[in-house]
Amino acid sequence: MALKSFQFGMLASFGSFLLLAGAWMFQAIGYAPCAICIWQRYPHAAAFLLGLLVLIGLRHKFVYFLGALAAAVTSGIGLYHTGIERDWWEGPATCTGTGLDLSQMSVSDLLPTSTDQPTLVMCDQVSWEFLTLSMASWNALFSVVLVGLWVCAFIKRT
Repeated sequence: MALKSFQFGMLASFGSFLLLAGAWMFQAIGYAPCAICIWQRYPHAAAFLLGLLVLIGLRHKFVYFLGALAAAVTSGIGLYHTGIERDWWEGPATCTGTGLDLSQMSVSDLLPTSTDQPTLVMCDQVSWEFLTLSMASWNALFSVVLVGLWVCAFIKRT
């Protein structure tokens, strides 16, 4: 039995939801996200919302196109983040430590003043990896699969 555009869209949307849930789970167990990690979540949220539109009956091919675009954007951000982690290119100075002037800071500035203060997580540091791939790398790979699902939904709809 061949899948319909609706089913491809639902699979892709659910995939984005699972990746978001995974990111929140890692955050809940103590892996604080860096700024680029947060950037990767926005397109997944958009893809999930597009899936909700598909679920309520808005099954226009443009919705599927936007889903593919959202998945491609988060995959691209994941690849960009992977490149920063692996020193293939430089990341934003505010996220990699290259923009911090430690010579102008006192020791007390570097220590947290309370437990409520957010932890500064550098984008060029891998906090977790599996099979030599970081969370950003896994996001990039899984998101390419989601792009494929959204594209299948688009093709089936036309």
